[in-house]
Amino acid sequence: MGESASAAGTPVSTAAKQHSERLYVPWWGWPLPIIAAGLLAAEVDMGITGLPQWLPFVVLIPLMAAWLISLGRTRIAVTDGELWAGKAHLPLRFVGEVEVIDKNHKRKALGPELDPAAFVAHRGWVGPVLRVHLTDPADPTPYWIVSSRRPEALAELLRQ
Repeated sequence: MGESASAAGTPVSTAAKQHSERLYVPWWGWPLPIIAAGLLAAEVDMGITGLPQWLPFVVLIPLMAAWLISLGRTRIAVTDGELWAGKAHLPLRFVGEVEVIDKNHKRKALGPELDPAAFVAHRGWVGPVLRVHLTDPADPTPYWIVSSRRPEALAELLRQ
């Protein structure tokens, strides 16, 4: 099909990317899970005798940090004539109508209005989403819903 991907499944581009963003977890999403991991480590320390006191903390807190980093690995990119959302890609020739859905209407778009066959690349900590309708008659997916921190710029690029 002409796409190129690295071993991790991320797009590899020899041309300049037209749009690229990573849907990382913002700073305000880190304290509560890290504190929860610390509390869980304290409970494990109190519950299991004979275990070095530092061991649960050294294991659980970095594990939580690694999990938060992995949550933010999703990348949204437009490169080499394709829209990439994580490991999924869509040739731009199959992009139809593009709608920007603000954070106030996102719940309805992801709830009662959501088609079960739609592709969803959503991160709750990112406010707006784009609904990208597909024009490929062979694809059973009616549309993609993709989170974006810069939805207007991405929508304008996809409409071209």
